[in-house]
Amino acid sequence: MRILIVEDDEKIRNALSKGLTSQHYSVDSASNGKQGEYLAKTNDYDVIILDIMLPGKDGMEVCREIRTEGIKTPILMLTALDSYENKIKGLDEGADDYLTKPFHFGELLARVRSLVRRNSEQKTSQIQIADLIMDTTTRNVVRAGKTIHLSAKEFALLEYFIMNKNKVLTREMISEHVWDMNFDPQSNVIDSFVRFLRQKIDKGFAKPLIQTLRGVGYKLSE
Repeated sequence: MRILIVEDDEKIRNALSKGLTSQHYSVDSASNGKQGEYLAKTNDYDVIILDIMLPGKDGMEVCREIRTEGIKTPILMLTALDSYENKIKGLDEGADDYLTKPFHFGELLARVRSLVRRNSEQKTSQIQIADLIMDTTTRNVVRAGKTIHLSAKEFALLEYFIMNKNKVLTREMISEHVWDMNFDPQSNVIDSFVRFLRQKIDKGFAKPLIQTLRGVGYKLSE
């Protein structure tokens, strides 16, 4: 899953980026409203974490502009102002959730996971396809009772597959949601990671789950 952080406080921005990256998310960041709005309009994110107090253009304006463009990406607003009026205004502008500073990183993670689920067909942290079970909270993956150990990027790739099970996913879609803006779309990295993932979740099991659609992309299906 790919997340955009729009936060002008460098310490908070770097801490969030580091923390989310350690939890297998791909992260882009912006330090002001205009840059954040540009990234939100030009990339496909799964969640946007948006501070309200931003230089140039505040978070309320950015949220309003994003929604005016028809972008439906879930937005989690951050604010140091704990007032009902502020929250009501943010939600009316199109935000999906609110978090008041200072906050516990664990709570932010839980809210991000909730927003990702809300925007998909999955409504719980435990997701299953055939005999493969993934828990996005504990990061455990089990197939036919066997625990499967995945790297952070393999887990992120499988999460995107399983959140979109039975759907055809192009390499462009995968790169937009599993890698950040520094990814080289001309590389064969995606195919390599799909191959690594197949070795772990398909090899040795009766039925392969990852299908290749030549010239199109991949699909995770029973």
